[in-house]
Amino acid sequence: CIGYIVPEYAKFPGLLSPSEGITFESVPNGLGALFFVPQAGLLQMILFAGLVDFGYFRPDKSRAPGDYKNAGILGVPNGSGPMLDTEARKRKLNAELANGRLAMMAIIGEFYQDGV
Repeated sequence: CIGYIVPEYAKFPGLLSPSEGITFESVPNGLGALFFVPQAGLLQMILFAGLVDFGYFRPDKSRAPGDYKNAGILGVPNGSGPMLDTEARKRKLNAELANGRLAMMAIIGEFYQDGV
């Protein structure tokens, strides 16, 4: 949602791609940005997300699924370590799943509205 709402009000100054002369202000909002941003820029974003996912958040068989060593509580890297209260952890994980599902429905609605 932030990627749809914030660009309506504010954009970074300067050049997105100096070699092609593309400014941040000229990039359209929503799905139109996928076809406007150079392919190398999209590849950089995908590679960065992959490096974070596969390099920083390493699975450990001795920990519960999704409980990564470097992630802190619920994926927030704050150095607090895993939650010790199992009931509170279960409640927070269920809330996180419900919020994630709601966010997916919201972004699909925004995609639909943007594509129509």
